[in-house]
Amino acid sequence: MKFTHQRLEIFREIAGSTEHPDAETVYRGVRARVPTVSLDTVYRTLWLLDGLGLITTLGPRRESVRFDPNLAHHHHFLCVQCGRAMDFESPERNALPIPASVKKFGSVLATHVEVRGVCAACGKVTATGRAKAKGKPHRKPSRP
Repeated sequence: MKFTHQRLEIFREIAGSTEHPDAETVYRGVRARVPTVSLDTVYRTLWLLDGLGLITTLGPRRESVRFDPNLAHHHHFLCVQCGRAMDFESPERNALPIPASVKKFGSVLATHVEVRGVCAACGKVTATGRAKAKGKPHRKPSRP
């Protein structure tokens, strides 16, 4: 892999995040430091880093893939209201047996549990009557 300043900044942005950002969020963060970076460069670099095993993806590969720099075996809690993703560890979830019906599809390389619900912050807002869970994100999570 050719080592460039833009790639380093993209990796630095994703590695320093606990928010599991999508490519557009990484782009905005890097662009603040490197105004010449393009969204295409960010996408290509993120997929390159994923291919090299330096980061992983979260959720299905649809319109907005989220990237995760945490390579340790862990699981995710996803808030269906605000879209925030939070890591959690669980030895019990790590040891889930794979059903024989799944093994018929092919060899299993890894397992990952994705728990969906309403985070504590959104739960407080919902409890006050200002908002209700809609089943899908209505706003992007804020950066720390």
